[in-house]
Amino acid sequence: MSSDLVMYEEEFQQIDEELQRLFQQANAKVVFLVDKNGQLIASAGDTHDIDTTSLASLTAGNIAATGGIARLLGEKEFTILFHEGEKDNIHISLIGQRVILVVIFDKRSSLGLVRLRVKKASETLVRIFNELTNKSDREKSEGKTEDSPFAEISDEDIDNLFK
Repeated sequence: MSSDLVMYEEEFQQIDEELQRLFQQANAKVVFLVDKNGQLIASAGDTHDIDTTSLASLTAGNIAATGGIARLLGEKEFTILFHEGEKDNIHISLIGQRVILVVIFDKRSSLGLVRLRVKKASETLVRIFNELTNKSDREKSEGKTEDSPFAEISDEDIDNLFK
């Protein structure tokens, strides 16, 4: 997701609903959506026992490292990663070159089910993010985006404040 992309309430609700649907249909423990900078966008499931900030940044690092491996092998990118543990598994997928979808699941689900549900959710998420980009671009071109609340504050104003 580009850093200047604005998240609107309507699209955030759609993203949240899609993550909740994926969480239920894949019989997952937790579902996360993370941007490529490692910032958590949204989640579904029980996140109380998980350090979501660390998981988000480590996932983004994992995607970046795997991207380096892909380039060494002449690939553009590996869009799906899977890690199998003794009790939990993690399925990580790059969605539309913008965001990272993370599904944590255990033996109550299967990799096949998760992959099937992630494929469907990915299509919906790509559509939502395309709408978000178009909406943001439209508002920028119409001059509707609000300037930063700090736009009218100069460095001199800040210096005077602390003198």
